[in-house]
Amino acid sequence: MVIAIDAWKLAYVALPKAGCSSVKKALAMLDPWVAVPDKPDFQTWHRIYQTRRYHPGLWAEHADFFRFCVVRDPAKRLMSCYTDIVVKRRALKDSPRVRATGGLPVNPDPDTFFCRLPRYRRKSSIVKHHVLGAELFLGPDLRGDYDRVYRTGELDELAADLSRRTGETVRMPHANSSGGKLSIFDLEGRTIDRLRPLLDAQYDYLRDYFVNPLGPRIHDACAIGERRVS
Repeated sequence: MVIAIDAWKLAYVALPKAGCSSVKKALAMLDPWVAVPDKPDFQTWHRIYQTRRYHPGLWAEHADFFRFCVVRDPAKRLMSCYTDIVVKRRALKDSPRVRATGGLPVNPDPDTFFCRLPRYRRKSSIVKHHVLGAELFLGPDLRGDYDRVYRTGELDELAADLSRRTGETVRMPHANSSGGKLSIFDLEGRTIDRLRPLLDAQYDYLRDYFVNPLGPRIHDACAIGERRVS
């Protein structure tokens, strides 16, 4: 869960689909214990530093480190699960459980995917991993647990802060672009309403960093709640 660079007393917790490939790459370049291969790809950084859920005991061990995380607008993070996992990586086609399940197309359009998101995340571990609530990775108290919480739009500022702390030149280009852009408002109204409880919970958790763009409910639909995940 904790990505720690002891040499520089840096501690980072990764949130999937929130710039973690870029941050992991930058940290790997700073970490004297990491041997970066000659021809890395974006998966290289995830093999070096795995993303795990929040563990308060492990996090407390790094209380004297500069502890930081990066957060992303919840709707944009959720949409990028479709553009990256479904469209770019075509991961559903590689899932035997999805292929074997009736009513779950392996190449769904956005509305089909999000309307059936509970079923997709039950059948696909990669979908589940990327749509879990941010609090499961970052913990319940962002202000208390972190010295700095950066938005994804502030990666240049993070790079500058790391440069200042280490004396090294840190650059943070986007390491895993999801490709085509998809907005929550590209979805049908009924699809948005299905996602509303999940997104409302995420915007409440990140209320100090993002404004919920969703207005009041506009269509009757069977909404998708944010399930408790053990």
